[in-house]
Formats: sequence, structure tokens, C-alpha cells
Amino acid sequence: QVQLLESGGGLVQAGGSLTLSCAASGRTGANYYLGWFRQFPGREREFAAAVTPSGGDTYYADSVKGRFTISRDNAKNTVSLRMTNLKPEDTATYYCAGASASWLNYRSERAWDHWGRGTQVIVSS
Repeated sequence: QVQLLESGGGLVQAGGSLTLSCAASGRTGANYYLGWFRQFPGREREFAAAVTPSGGDTYYADSVKGRFTISRDNAKNTVSLRMTNLKPEDTATYYCAGASASWLNYRSERAWDHWGRGTQVIVSS
């Protein structure tokens, strides 16, 4: 059983930065993708960023590209999301996601196997 635990959410002013972290525990296996989704009030979760099992490739939603950076530490089984130049429209609950796959349709919520409980990010104007 894999468990994902997020940390690092909070309140930040527009233009500020915040780093989210997620620790994975349990049997993740060698081909384990990690990613971040976010959910705005009244809407479904949407893809934000993903990183391949090796950490060699990263993918971003257009809305966060250039502002967010995803990275992973395979020795510690963690993934981070560094968010800079935050905007009020980034206010959402952020979820860590994991999936065991040789290839992943990372933009699709249904492709992911495991989810954290979420951490809230509030960006004030």
C-alpha cells in the first residue's frame, strides 16, 4: 500500500513563493511517476506538473510553466513543487499523485494510482 503525504501549503502574497513537498511510503516500485494536481473550488482536479521515475523529464501545465518547478529525490522517495511568482488564481488545494507505469498519460487524473490528501495554497492579492 502506497501512501503519499503532502506538506508545505499555506498563505502567501501574490508574487511570492512556496514549496510543496510530498513523501511517498510503501512499495512504489522502480517505475513510479510522481506529480501534482490542483483543484479549484467547485471544479475537478487538473494537472499541474509531473516528473518521470528517473527524474530526467518533467512536464507542466501551460498555466504554471515557467513559474513552477517539479523535482524528485529518489533516495528519499520525495517530490517537491517549487512555486514562484504566485498569483491569486493559483489558490487551490494541491494534491500529490503517484503511479506505477512504463508510460503514463500524466495529464489525465484517471491515469494515476495513488493520491495524497491535499494541501491548501492561498495566494492573497
